[in-house]
Amino acid sequence: MREILISGAISLFISLFGTPILIRILDRKGFGQIIRDDGPSSHHTKRGTPTSGGLIIVFASLCGYLLSHAVTQVPISASSLLVIGLVISLGFVGFLDDWLKVSRQQSLGLTGKQKIFGQTLFAAIFGALAIQFPDKDGLTPVSLYLSGVRDTSLKLGAVVVVIWIIIMVTATSNGVNLTDGLDGLATGASVMTFLAFILIGVWEFGQGCGIIDGINCYSVRDPLDLAVLSASLAGACTGFLWWNASPAKIFMGDTGALALGGALAGLAATLRVQLLLVPLGGLFVIITMSVIIQRLYFKFSGGKRVFKMAPLQHHFEMSGWGEVTIVLRFWIIAGLSVALGLGLFYAQWVAH
Repeated sequence: MREILISGAISLFISLFGTPILIRILDRKGFGQIIRDDGPSSHHTKRGTPTSGGLIIVFASLCGYLLSHAVTQVPISASSLLVIGLVISLGFVGFLDDWLKVSRQQSLGLTGKQKIFGQTLFAAIFGALAIQFPDKDGLTPVSLYLSGVRDTSLKLGAVVVVIWIIIMVTATSNGVNLTDGLDGLATGASVMTFLAFILIGVWEFGQGCGIIDGINCYSVRDPLDLAVLSASLAGACTGFLWWNASPAKIFMGDTGALALGGALAGLAATLRVQLLLVPLGGLFVIITMSVIIQRLYFKFSGGKRVFKMAPLQHHFEMSGWGEVTIVLRFWIIAGLSVALGLGLFYAQWVAH
């Protein structure tokens, strides 16, 4: 269990003290945020704030995870390596988008189709590989069965699993990206969800079928090591949040948003809690739904809007709420969502 603490502590340290260094590097390179002219007027003061801070989140979490294994001499698992690969590849797509925005000096980087293509490609590779690499008990990183709070009896098959993983990854990464519109909002919500994955991984390990007997045990390939990876991600996000909180000195950009979304989806898939990602990431779901509702209503009502501006956080900005007030209240929603998800996870275990 100590590798969880080591992983989180190392990634927190690197992110906390490495972010100021990255801020200076990005500032020298002129890698500043481009602000949309049609957004809230208060955001114009943020123009030029260094972006692509997700680089330090990915780097710190990777260092925390790898160094904790070097210290404890515990083998690295296939499940965590696959999730790390997904995080890095989606972070690359996000960085390319950030770089194009800065180089063109406009708020448009990759087109929507190009971004979705990159997300789909790397999600498909992750899904196809994750149903390989069985351990001695025949467990693969991702199951062929649909999972809620554990694997259900509904077998999807290899092709459907890959398609389902693509949907999960694209939806979650875009959800985090839409949430990343106010200082610290997406970072803080992500920390809470990663903390939940630590608890789930530790619980699944302690109640694993290799340790206890009975129908209520968990058949998950590498739950404890996935908890270690979750700890490194939580620590990296926490250190970054110190500098990303209002007034933000740096933004995570698409580099961080897509990477964190990929991490959340990858962890949910490998921990066999795929559908539980909906309540655990409740804030991301709510904000994504606000965009979908706004676009559908605008299309079918002849140009009318439900919200003053979407995503939802900007609606409250346009209504006169302060940025810090919105972030704190949305963090409360994120915390309640995580509590609901963990409650459902534990309730299912108690019921059996």
